[in-house]
Amino acid sequence: MSRAFTPKVITANALLEGDVIYLTANDQWSRELSQAEVIEDEAHGDLRLLFAQSQPDEIVGAYLADVKIGENGPEPVHFREEFRTRGPSNYKHGKQAETV
Repeated sequence: MSRAFTPKVITANALLEGDVIYLTANDQWSRELSQAEVIEDEAHGDLRLLFAQSQPDEIVGAYLADVKIGENGPEPVHFREEFRTRGPSNYKHGKQAETV
């Protein structure tokens, strides 16, 4: 028996900047997970992933990432996705540069 489909978002990296980005319901890319479209149907997820992968001039490495629904929208389920929301691990770049 196959597993039930769990909520997911489409995530990738911006081609030029390398930032983690998320596909929104209006076909835009956001750097905020809270703005990502939550996908709850496997067939819809496959179509959205194909749409994302059709943009090689904007993004790289698109995939479906598991999420749970939180008070402010989708939240990561796995450590890897939680880590990716923080930005580069090099403190002189990206989101983490603002907190140091």
